[in-house]
Amino acid sequence: MKTTRRLWLAAAVSAGLIASGSAQAEDVRIALVVKALGIGFFEAAAKGAEEAAAELGDVEIIYTGPTDTTAEGQIEVINSLIAQRVDAIAISANDPDALVPALKKAQDRGIKVISWDSGVGAEGRSLHLNPSSNPLIGNMIIKLAADHLPDGGEVAVLSATTTSTNQNIWIEEMNKVMGDYPGIEVVSTVYGDDLADKSYREAQGLMTSHPNLAAIIAPTSVGIVAAAQAVSDAGKAGEVNVTGLGLPSEMAGHIESGASKSFAIWNPIDLGYSATMIAYELVKGAEATAGGTISMGRMGELTLDDALEGAMADPFVYDASNIDDFKDIF
Repeated sequence: MKTTRRLWLAAAVSAGLIASGSAQAEDVRIALVVKALGIGFFEAAAKGAEEAAAELGDVEIIYTGPTDTTAEGQIEVINSLIAQRVDAIAISANDPDALVPALKKAQDRGIKVISWDSGVGAEGRSLHLNPSSNPLIGNMIIKLAADHLPDGGEVAVLSATTTSTNQNIWIEEMNKVMGDYPGIEVVSTVYGDDLADKSYREAQGLMTSHPNLAAIIAPTSVGIVAAAQAVSDAGKAGEVNVTGLGLPSEMAGHIESGASKSFAIWNPIDLGYSATMIAYELVKGAEATAGGTISMGRMGELTLDDALEGAMADPFVYDASNIDDFKDIF
């Protein structure tokens, strides 16, 4: 029997509320812990987790997270899940280091822990599921801007938080391949903390500070939408191209307006599905070993490197030619 419960932070803190429900004793309880509730990317990942649970048949998904993107909020959620003795925690982390003590405590209690999307330190998890290869993502986000700047130009980066593991790695990988894109100059990197209003203001600031700005690269689903709206509101659609990583459902209008010419993302439904499948395999006795593989169900097998990390799939580019095929899915 599979039951899915969406727990807001207040409910997550309440042991009585988490303990209630109709899950049978033999169900594997997997907590999908996201950076913050109310973000479309993670809502789509939850759908994938539900799909995996339905396929497996003996899984209960607990979809939860804090109300804002803080490590403190996630630690509170983790401690509550430990108290409830869930079988596995699959977390997209707000901080790579701050969560480690709480997650080590979870592992000491026999809870299987994996990170996905945004990782934690190796001591805090069995493995990390990258949505794609970090080098491929880093190259993709600058390529998306350069493809529409044949003569080069100024670009800026609007990231999430300063401590966001995945964002920082992707930007680092982007910088490694800048030599492949002559004439492209990154003039600034700012942080919107994955908050729509702050990301909007940061995008406005970029356009004010850099009047020749040709593109804003936002490797965050919150930031890219906010930046595209800021560009539209400034009357610069077609002049400043907003690109990066976003959701088709949220970016379709900005593709139509011309504020964004193209963007990329892996399928978050597949990501939530894969994280659930991997967590389930670990609970059932699979081991994470360097060079080893773990089943991801319909997504194939995850191959782990020496750091016990693996990539799910390549990023996919969305533009005017295909956005209508995906905008109603996620």
